[in-house]
Amino acid sequence: MSSSLEETPDDRDHEHDHGRSRRRTRRPRTRARFRDLVAAEWIKHRSLRSTWIAYGVTALAAIGFNAGIAYDTYSHWTLQVSKDRAAFVGDGLALQQAFNSNAALLMALALGAIGALVIVGEYSTGTIRTTFAAVPARGSVMAAKAVVVTVVTTVFGMVVAGASFALTQAILDRRDAGVSIGDPGAFRVVLASALLAPVCALAGLALGAVIRHTASAVITSVVVILVLPLFLTDGRHWSAVVGHTLPYRAWLRLVDVNYSPIAFPWTTGGAWTVYTVWACAACAIAVTSVHRRDQ
Repeated sequence: MSSSLEETPDDRDHEHDHGRSRRRTRRPRTRARFRDLVAAEWIKHRSLRSTWIAYGVTALAAIGFNAGIAYDTYSHWTLQVSKDRAAFVGDGLALQQAFNSNAALLMALALGAIGALVIVGEYSTGTIRTTFAAVPARGSVMAAKAVVVTVVTTVFGMVVAGASFALTQAILDRRDAGVSIGDPGAFRVVLASALLAPVCALAGLALGAVIRHTASAVITSVVVILVLPLFLTDGRHWSAVVGHTLPYRAWLRLVDVNYSPIAFPWTTGGAWTVYTVWACAACAIAVTSVHRRDQ
């Protein structure tokens, strides 16, 4: 009886081989590469038809606003003296029509909403749980979203700002009142208008990551981008300082090529700094918010 219960050398070898095979199958879980996360977020971004419809409508509306004002100037042109034409260009009126404030506000509001929907859409459908289950490094996922949003909206802004400048100046050229991209201040106007898109989109992404509700995120974006600049003026010091920290006010400063010092002036360097701080702060908020609220 005892001999039948004894473990034979063959049994021990079999268990040893089985243990080795199990150890070989227990491979450490590899972390997703950041470029793979960016590629995955790009697929998500481009696969939504509604996103491209929003981009298309916004681009057509912004370019249409700019071209419409330029055409109105062309059709009601009354300046006949050459020095008046020179004054039209010298006073920066041609560049004001290259990208006007209505088009800037429209683009800023639309891009803020698009940026918010990038993350809010996943929270509302519950697909964000699948994403975080597949990639536990939530901060890396949000960083990848921020990269995709930045690249896509920067290209979008460049296309809209470049097309607006080319079209408006072609219209004004028919009255010998257009400018080229090499004229003083022209490139700054185009660049500031183009970069307004990613700054507002990243702000929307941060608001969406914190609020996680479509209507609330969009309303907050409208308040920050549109309402606050309207309430703040340059007549009081505190109001001017707060106003100078907003992206839309920074855009106004950058596109004003004939800036006249006021009670509380500021520089173009300060306006570019506002762009940079908003973009960096928005990315930081978007990345850290998923850790603070989802642990």
